[in-house]
Amino acid sequence: MPRLAMPTFRDPRSATPTPAREIARIAVPVSMEFVLMLVLNFVNQIVVGSLGATAIAAVGFSNSLTFILGVTLGALGTSVAILVARAVGARRAERLDHTVTAAVVVALGLGAAVSLVPWFFADHLLGLVGASPSVAAAGTDYFRLTVLATLPVMLSAVLSGVLRSAGRPTSPMIATLITVVANSAIAYSLVTGLGPFPALGVAGAGWATLVTAVAKSLILAWMVFGPRHTVRWSLPDTRAQWKAVIVPLFVLALPLGITELFWTVGTFLYNVVFQQLGDEALAAAQIVTTLEGIFVVGSIGLMAATTTLVGRSVGSGDIAAAVAWVRRVKRAGIGTAVAFGLLFGVSVLLLDPLFGEAGPDVRLMAGVGILLNAAFQVVKVRNMIVGAGVLPSGNDVRGVILGDVVGAFVVGLPLAVLLGLHTPLGYVGIFVARIVEELAKLAVFSYRAKRIRWESLVAQAA
Repeated sequence: MPRLAMPTFRDPRSATPTPAREIARIAVPVSMEFVLMLVLNFVNQIVVGSLGATAIAAVGFSNSLTFILGVTLGALGTSVAILVARAVGARRAERLDHTVTAAVVVALGLGAAVSLVPWFFADHLLGLVGASPSVAAAGTDYFRLTVLATLPVMLSAVLSGVLRSAGRPTSPMIATLITVVANSAIAYSLVTGLGPFPALGVAGAGWATLVTAVAKSLILAWMVFGPRHTVRWSLPDTRAQWKAVIVPLFVLALPLGITELFWTVGTFLYNVVFQQLGDEALAAAQIVTTLEGIFVVGSIGLMAATTTLVGRSVGSGDIAAAVAWVRRVKRAGIGTAVAFGLLFGVSVLLLDPLFGEAGPDVRLMAGVGILLNAAFQVVKVRNMIVGAGVLPSGNDVRGVILGDVVGAFVVGLPLAVLLGLHTPLGYVGIFVARIVEELAKLAVFSYRAKRIRWESLVAQAA
């Protein structure tokens, strides 16, 4: 029997909240969800921090590799979120069901293929890509376990994007809260050998990550396809229906995946440069990255608000509304960036009590990195909103790729090698290079955003 109505989520046009409230309704739960995810990583870092600086470096270096896989494949979730928002705006229930179901099938296939290959070569991979022998030895088992989590992480990215665009932004946050609490308890128990549990060291944190990633994907699947019928499981029936779903899915996902690949590889290569200065410099960089992530993602909900609200406006053919949402979200980003930037700077006071075992040199380097990056939080948040929200919503993924390539590979990384390895600045030079990269990306993203042709985009979505 054909469907006669859209799913049971709240029709975004059934009420008229203020623009600020509508942005907050989407952005706040998403930001809280990502903060919880990064708190999970931070807790793992604190737990393994009791094992010393090499353990911190091993977990951070391994995470930077699996981060490449997770974020690159997670571009499928961004693509699905944009298409779901457009389907909601146009009230196309069948297209919504086909898009989500096909995306889940694709995520399962890609996630399985991409996670198994590095798992087989885990024994040698860390050393081959630049880890010191001590870091590679400490991190191999952890890396092998977390790379298997790529599949459920990718599936969770897809399902979370669906729920946000379908009017249920708090649901992914609830799933994340449950699994973060579980992860923290499991990680502490397995790393330290609490009670009847074996003391697995760094590998214990890997087991916690894998188990809770699987649990989160199952919870989100129940939320999407369960009793509330946010989406019904419905594969396309004909070749024409498959084409109508898969082509736009990959038209967005492939370029987004490429840009995420460039971004994550660039982040990883910075870690390689830090490693050239020693395990302590790498450990300090991981502490800064993890702490910064917690405060940067306090604004990440604005990116989700952009893709959702602009996508709905494009789907309903309202160009003026799409442009207005872009302007409002960018303005909101300034306020959140200033607030969270100040909190990030104050977090330098947490280094002594949380990372006492890492050593005074590690804490000093991390403190310098925190203060430098906190001063430029506004730039990073603007890049996140425009580069990951506005440009993909405007179908200008090439602009995102251009910004990431120029920022990281033309400006940032060469400057990091020059300042970090060939001047007395050392680790300070690498942190400075990353800030200059963000300024270069800001210039590219801002230029490309001014060139988006919303009229053409609305015509294509009709």
